[in-house]
Amino acid sequence: MRNLTAVLGNSQRLDGGAMYGNAPRPMWEAWSPPDAQNRIPLACRAMLVREPDRVVLCEAGIGVFFEPKLRARYGVAEERHVLLDSLAAVGLTDADVDVVVLSHLHFDHAGGLLSAWDGGPARLLFPNARFVVGKQAWERAQRPHARDRASFVPPLNALLEASGRLEIVDGSSSALLGEGWRFHLSHGHTPGLLLAEVDLPDGPVVFGGDLVPGTPWVHVPITMGYDRFPELLIEEKDHLFADLVARNGRLFYTHDPRTALSRITRDDRGKYSAIDLVAAPVGVA
Repeated sequence: MRNLTAVLGNSQRLDGGAMYGNAPRPMWEAWSPPDAQNRIPLACRAMLVREPDRVVLCEAGIGVFFEPKLRARYGVAEERHVLLDSLAAVGLTDADVDVVVLSHLHFDHAGGLLSAWDGGPARLLFPNARFVVGKQAWERAQRPHARDRASFVPPLNALLEASGRLEIVDGSSSALLGEGWRFHLSHGHTPGLLLAEVDLPDGPVVFGGDLVPGTPWVHVPITMGYDRFPELLIEEKDHLFADLVARNGRLFYTHDPRTALSRITRDDRGKYSAIDLVAAPVGVA
């Protein structure tokens, strides 16, 4: 039997206009009240799945690998490695994790794989884990576009490759993860975004990643300024939501500061909404 726990990593604040794309401020500030610098609070939440014989972690958040100047620039709130503290709160260390699934390699989703900044070279944590990443996401990280080059961490790419524990998947399944796991592929945010789906006793859960970073983005027209192809992303959300409604699946949110998990519903007009919200940073059953 599998069980799911939401574990928090480091939190951050980013520009609200960038996070909500072309949505007008009077709309988005009601969902995410900004601070004096126009920044909104964001979580970096990981999805922990415990199985009888292994522990799987979907993503690692932003961590604290940045030097202090960059940590301030990207609004990272804490100086300690919060993900490690959150794992300890549920009786685990990074050495207990067997598999880490990465939707993509932007620093706010994969930076938590690295040790905290101490002035020296970054070290790769999770010494016993295999790392799963999609083929197109890996290729993008190796050869980024000028538009998103700053979103990647070249030392992390090199450390993952040198570990000998990297599985690059090309398709909807992973030989390492096996039955009960599958992937939804998305390209609207970044090429090859890999959204993990896991079967649980009460139905499937999909890790929404940056396709649906939080409940406000369940409103289909809402996209981020960081998205590569917003119109494609809107179509991908519509397809995923229809599938989740049909199968009574749930969606896991990595960046929502209040909500970790919800179901999706569609009304008579075809509008999707998040329902049955689970607002727990740790301890989601």
